[in-house]
Amino acid sequence: MAPVEFDHAIALRYPRRSLKRAERAFRCSSFRLDLLGDMRSQSISIRQVCGQSGIKSGYSRRPLTELKAENEMMWLIAVGMLRREVDGQGLTDSFRLTPMGRQVFDALAPLTPAQYHPTLGDHLYNAWCRWVRSPSWWHG
Repeated sequence: MAPVEFDHAIALRYPRRSLKRAERAFRCSSFRLDLLGDMRSQSISIRQVCGQSGIKSGYSRRPLTELKAENEMMWLIAVGMLRREVDGQGLTDSFRLTPMGRQVFDALAPLTPAQYHPTLGDHLYNAWCRWVRSPSWWHG
């Protein structure tokens, strides 16, 4: 039986609303675009994003505690941008881009930081989306 080949050039189509929500979530986060750029080719550990190492690597705008970085990464997972890495023993502390995350990166990469800087409205809408998101136990 011949091996199945996967065409990586196939572009997934996401609803525009989903892409905008993911883009807004990233722009409102404490992370810099360098993080997404590096996540395109490798997984990034939460420890690489926290504290001074996150600033030195260009991944965060300010020093983040592990809890704060984890919460922001989990929101980016919820909007479809990131996925958690899994190894043979379960979940790891590393993250990678999803295909949607790649599309958001491609949309933001040509812009300057000033061009993708979130507005107050972006922050308010993003906060609203995070707050009204129903917990997983709600759905049964």
